[in-house]
Amino acid sequence: MAKKRKRTDAPAEAAGAEKPDDSAPERPPRTLFGFKDPAPDAEPDTAAAGSAVAPFRNKEKVLITCSRRITYRYRHLMQDILSLLPHAKKDSKVESKQSKGNALNELLELRSCSSCLFFECRKQKDLYLWMVKSPGGPSVKFLVNAVHTMEELKLTGNHLKGSRPLLTFSTNFDEQPHWMLVKEMITQIFATPKDHRKAKPFHDHVFAFSIVDGHVWFRNYQISVPHNEIDKVDKGGLDKMTLIEVGPRFCLNPIKIFGGSFGGPTWYENPYYISPNQIRALEKRQKAGKYAKKVKAKVRRKMHEMENTLEPDEFAELWKGE
Repeated sequence: MAKKRKRTDAPAEAAGAEKPDDSAPERPPRTLFGFKDPAPDAEPDTAAAGSAVAPFRNKEKVLITCSRRITYRYRHLMQDILSLLPHAKKDSKVESKQSKGNALNELLELRSCSSCLFFECRKQKDLYLWMVKSPGGPSVKFLVNAVHTMEELKLTGNHLKGSRPLLTFSTNFDEQPHWMLVKEMITQIFATPKDHRKAKPFHDHVFAFSIVDGHVWFRNYQISVPHNEIDKVDKGGLDKMTLIEVGPRFCLNPIKIFGGSFGGPTWYENPYYISPNQIRALEKRQKAGKYAKKVKAKVRRKMHEMENTLEPDEFAELWKGE
């Protein structure tokens, strides 16, 4: 018969002993600028390494959508802009009603987007562009004029799809506060974030924004550089570089700037803006004026004939008997 083992209290002693705390220190919260403040109980070496590894990263995402019953030319313009922005997302059409702001804000939250370009078409004639920062705003409403898509222009310029653009602005943007706000919104929406997964690390085209007659004019140019070994461009040799237009072209007429997302308090209103409905009504009045002038001319002619009657001709019935 086997001998019984001597019972010891080692497992009980091991269970009673306290285990060392091997859990990681609490992760500090992320700040507004993307840096992490070191935790108060963290070691100095660990805190310094964490702040050096986690710099600010631009996670800008733009939602591009349009309203229903949009015309083909305006839809092609939206697709051209979508192809120029690798950090943009496309979504289905939204009904153009007074409640479109709430629907688009929910859509932006679902798609994890911080900005929106909403093309709103009315009466299948007029195109309005909403440039919005969500969820806190601001938002700018433009009237889009002088639209020319890439298929219409057929220009010779061509650049790599997904490459990062250079944004250039005229000096007029720094003269008034509302233009400074528009410049900042355009910069955040049209500038491709660095190290984006769909972006390519090249700068081979330029977005040019210019203010002429109170309108923002957009142009897209390719940066053409000679690739021959003899004509190799040195640093600073900008005289050998040329710009070739790619397209599209459009003009933005600012209407209002709101403090919120798709609404809110009005920060700025363009005093020189005239709606397309008023322009068309004026043209109709002018055309109706032409017809009224013709009717008045006929009445004046009849009155003149009645006042100045012709005397009977004495030789009118001379040869009737023969």
